[in-house]
Amino acid sequence: MANSSGSCGRRGVRRWLGATLAVLLGWVGVACGEPAVDPRAQLSLTETLGGGDTVGYARATEVRPFVFPEDHGPHPDFRTEWWYLTGNLDTEEGRRFGYQLTLFRSALAATPPERPSAWATRQAWMGHFALTDVEGRTFHAFDRFTRGALGLAGAQSDPVRAWIEDWSLEGPDEAADDEDGAFPMRLRAEEGEVGLELRMEPAKPRVLQGREGLSQKGPEPGNASYYYAYTRLDSRGQVRLGTDTFTVAGLSWMDREWSTSALGGDQVGWDWFALQLDDGWDLMIYQLRRSDGTPHPLSDGVLIAPDGSRTELAWGDELRLDVTGGWASPVDDTEYPSGWRIQVPAEGWDLRVEPVMEEQELNLAFRYWEGAVDVTGTTPRGAVEGRGYVELTGYAGAPPGS
Repeated sequence: MANSSGSCGRRGVRRWLGATLAVLLGWVGVACGEPAVDPRAQLSLTETLGGGDTVGYARATEVRPFVFPEDHGPHPDFRTEWWYLTGNLDTEEGRRFGYQLTLFRSALAATPPERPSAWATRQAWMGHFALTDVEGRTFHAFDRFTRGALGLAGAQSDPVRAWIEDWSLEGPDEAADDEDGAFPMRLRAEEGEVGLELRMEPAKPRVLQGREGLSQKGPEPGNASYYYAYTRLDSRGQVRLGTDTFTVAGLSWMDREWSTSALGGDQVGWDWFALQLDDGWDLMIYQLRRSDGTPHPLSDGVLIAPDGSRTELAWGDELRLDVTGGWASPVDDTEYPSGWRIQVPAEGWDLRVEPVMEEQELNLAFRYWEGAVDVTGTTPRGAVEGRGYVELTGYAGAPPGS
């Protein structure tokens, strides 16, 4: 694995990603006058996405209209947002790769800094790039940190673009002819001997998650995000590993969220599933876990038909998630679930989900498991197979308050 990050900062700041990135980036100035913080010191998820200081920031409190292509761009008055892509790709010969590229923006303050310097900014950026080589049984993961100034990182809607240095997600240079004003999109990421370049087109319409795009994560007002997704993007391009370049094709999934506080006080993490079946149906689940290990009532799921129509699933009677296996991280024996059974009794779904390989843990500034999975099972349409991605957060890393 590899990391790249800044160096200068303040001691003991872990409450919020903006504060943490201020530590890593030296936002308060290069001459901090204090010892540098180790950028590999792992950060607390709950304190990153919890309530914290929300004064002056916009909040996700009510349903709003989504406007495109503007909403593909940044929402700087909210404290955090991300452009999140995962996918499964194959060569013509059947060699398989999984990938993740995430671009995170975090506001360090509710208002812009009153400094004339071109370096001055209230926006900090973090990126994660990971590639799973299934045949080679190897997993590569990288992170980057930089500031939203001097063109180092940023986002815009005209034309659509989000980037951290040369990691980028871009729409066409000219006016797009799709209704969302963004496609075809191009994804590019490269780090050392690992590279990825894709061209992506929607295979089904955009989906608004939650209640018309308002996804409630905690019971408190404003503990929610604005959330939309493209659950099926036809993807073609190239994967590079060292001196070898592979032409690939497959399916990607893109999530877009922005918020000021998402997790509630008793939530420690989530288990997120993005599954694409070979009959054209997709399934998204997120289980919000409480400190006692039980699912929070606001855990959610949705079935997405081939035409893009949605069926909401309430946790419990309508949606059941059971763990069927486990995996211990070689870092410190942290236990992750590894293997699941997903049932939607009323709809007649019964699925098994298995990682393509267990060693897909990102041991970065944030430590979590995210990787490619296979799906088998039955639905009312008969036996199905599929692929997808699973993300497991809050199992490892710094404990809350550390």
